[in-house]
Amino acid sequence: MQPADFSSHLLAWYKGHKRPMPWRDELDPYKIWVSEIMLQQTRVDQATPYFRNFISLFPTVYDLAKADQQEVLKAWEGLGYYSRARNLHSAAKDLIENCGGKLPEKYDEIIKLKGIGPYTAAAITSIAFNKPNAVVDGNVIRVLTRYFGIEQDTRSSKTRNKVQEFANELIDEKQPGDFNQALMELGSIVCTPSNPDCTNCPVQPGCIASKMAKTDTIPYKSPAKKKPHHIIGVGILEREDGKLLIALRPEDAMLGGLWEFPGGKKKDEEKIQQTVERELKEELDVETKAFEEFMTLKHTYSHFSITLHAWFCKLISGTPKPKSSQEIRWVHRNELEQYPFPKANKVLTERLTKDN
Repeated sequence: MQPADFSSHLLAWYKGHKRPMPWRDELDPYKIWVSEIMLQQTRVDQATPYFRNFISLFPTVYDLAKADQQEVLKAWEGLGYYSRARNLHSAAKDLIENCGGKLPEKYDEIIKLKGIGPYTAAAITSIAFNKPNAVVDGNVIRVLTRYFGIEQDTRSSKTRNKVQEFANELIDEKQPGDFNQALMELGSIVCTPSNPDCTNCPVQPGCIASKMAKTDTIPYKSPAKKKPHHIIGVGILEREDGKLLIALRPEDAMLGGLWEFPGGKKKDEEKIQQTVERELKEELDVETKAFEEFMTLKHTYSHFSITLHAWFCKLISGTPKPKSSQEIRWVHRNELEQYPFPKANKVLTERLTKDN
């Protein structure tokens, strides 16, 4: 199948099978940009309600730029990978200050914005500005490795570069945005990781993996390294007036700009109560007593997992200081929902508010 045939078959299929999405067929480059940032590391069904809420709060790049970062992070709360939100906010300010509030149309210019890499730059410029820049994401890799019979490890940059070259050759220069979305859509709903629906694939006649019955072995991805697991102890420090202490994570740290209950990793020889008391000493410069376990929960991040133990603590001596955080605050339980928290801490705040 020639590139033009591949493209025409794919686009005809897409016209009749594309799923409705709130950002699809959108003409506003700002909204396309927001959707593409949200879709980094996030499924369509997860991103959809966040996109609608985000655009209702920040309908233009000017609204986003003038918003407080805490507002932006609160709107992002639960979506994960919070550096996306911080970078989006920072880039919006950059656009207002240096670009008249408009996204650059050229790939080499838009990729300079915070949070925009090769995939996102190609997606935005093709969809918003009709530039023939081919995207390569997990769905595209799956479709094209199968189509061209590429059996090398997809973790390899050499393999990904080969896929990019093929995508560049195939892209429809008249409808690059639709082509990119069609290729990703095909991978999402037809050329799925397991049990692909080859009989309903518009490009199946040219697919090597389908012809060779290798769709179960292509693409090949070498086993990932085992994720480390950490045991975490956090302290819920409560004053006599009922207010709880929360801490703002440093801007340059993981989950930066979000609030949390102070704590950290358990050392091998410690009991979890000792971990909590030691961490509060290190982070707040106070002596505390962890006297009652509040909750235990498990959570998985992209590169590690945790078991989090939260303990109620009372202050023995000292005045809390933000030694390892940007800021600390004493807040009532019913005020917790006003602050953006990481997902694991959010579970704690919801329980605390419910028990209030």
